[in-house]
Amino acid sequence: MKKIVLGALTATLLFAGCSSKETNENIVPKLVVGKSLEKVSLNDQFEKVHRIESTTKTIIFAFSKDSAHTCNDYFKTKSATYLQDNNTQFIADVSAAPSLIRSLFIMPGLKEFKHIVLLLDNKKVASTFRADMNTEKIVVISLENKKINNIKNITTQEELISAIEK
Repeated sequence: MKKIVLGALTATLLFAGCSSKETNENIVPKLVVGKSLEKVSLNDQFEKVHRIESTTKTIIFAFSKDSAHTCNDYFKTKSATYLQDNNTQFIADVSAAPSLIRSLFIMPGLKEFKHIVLLLDNKKVASTFRADMNTEKIVVISLENKKINNIKNITTQEELISAIEK
């Protein structure tokens, strides 16, 4: 019975859409080379507010379920301070998941991680980060003084390691 309920909920999550394709012509993209992320403030999985730190050199964005799993599967093999030690912050977009799925399954799962996961949990806010991005890939943002100087897309764990430990 447990497997049936879990399967039904997983199917609901998949059909409800983890990657919203909504378009809004009034969206101003946040992830643009030359743009500052100084004022960005997001909650982590424990509802603690975080800002982009001045020491942050890399931000890893996971906009899809698959890219989030690739990142989290790797991060859970590392120490709790791995991201901070490498001047990296990780942001996952959970905004497209239905709120019931988010509160019952996604958030409790994220709270089991020892690494910090900053969350895009509001569709309107997330849309400004998603705009013009390949949301099916892991998006790596390089920063200098909180200003974006490079954006690239990656897919593999090896590329993720290289992006973080460069």
